[in-house]
Amino acid sequence: MMRPDPAALAEGVRQGHVPTLARAITLVESTLPRHRPDAHALLTALMPYTGGAHRVGITGVPGVGKSTFIEALGTHLTSLGHRVAVLAIDPSSSRTGGSILGDKTRMDRLARDPRAFIRPSPTGGTLGGVAARTQEALLLCEAAGFDVILVETVGVGQSELVVADLTDVALVLMLPNAGDELQGIKRGLMEAADVIAINKADGDNAPQAQRAAATYTSALRYLHPHDAPWTPPVLTCSALHGDGIPQVWDTLRQHRDTLQSLHLWEERRRHQQLRWLQRLLDERLRDAFLQNPHVQRLLPHIQAQVQSAALAPTTAAERLLDAFLSPPP
Repeated sequence: MMRPDPAALAEGVRQGHVPTLARAITLVESTLPRHRPDAHALLTALMPYTGGAHRVGITGVPGVGKSTFIEALGTHLTSLGHRVAVLAIDPSSSRTGGSILGDKTRMDRLARDPRAFIRPSPTGGTLGGVAARTQEALLLCEAAGFDVILVETVGVGQSELVVADLTDVALVLMLPNAGDELQGIKRGLMEAADVIAINKADGDNAPQAQRAAATYTSALRYLHPHDAPWTPPVLTCSALHGDGIPQVWDTLRQHRDTLQSLHLWEERRRHQQLRWLQRLLDERLRDAFLQNPHVQRLLPHIQAQVQSAALAPTTAAERLLDAFLSPPP
């Protein structure tokens, strides 16, 4: 990409110009070191205009209908006058680095809505099914005037935990037959969920969805104390037919109002800022470590020793860290 002008990009984003917003996100997503100063300048200019959106994280197992649900919810929100940004995270190939990036095809109706913006981003292999620059993209969407931001994750093992560090509310979608096998009832997932919705609750699936909702509701009673400020409700819906979607949105708003009344909303945002700082430090330290010439010189030989079982990974890590922290003269 051509050398960007951070000031011009910031002005275009503030005006809600969607093509400029897309270019700004491309800049902050860039992994090229030469783009970092401009990305930092852009974010610094726009930070005062961020923080006003309702950030909703949506996760669930593959096949649960996340894209259909997001399109139904997003369309409902735009009909109410909201401006909705969707940060749809696509799985990247761990071998080729390629990604599907088909979200605009899967959400065709919402993609054509003038009050909506859909941005597919590859995870790049990031843990938790969330793209490395989701936090920055989210802030840019807020600065552009979008008041509801939906973050869709891939639905892999840690997604429900990572998305909780990025958003104000974590909505976990479940399948109607999940109650029979207690699918997804893992302590981490259930503790991270703020709202649970049983999707595809239509036709023959409706009775199963009701049974699953009862199962999850019962399980949540054991995980949350009776005096907790918020106990995750379990809802049923059919994104395909639009049934239950308004009720889901009303519940998300109720969650926001409850946390704000108890001053827990601001506390969650402050925690997110610290987690963002920690992630950036982890990333920069890893980059500095791998780019260190002493580490680069030792790494191929040590990797070969680890692969042949001639060297324990713990010892290998210590030698590489010693080369990084106390390089030979």
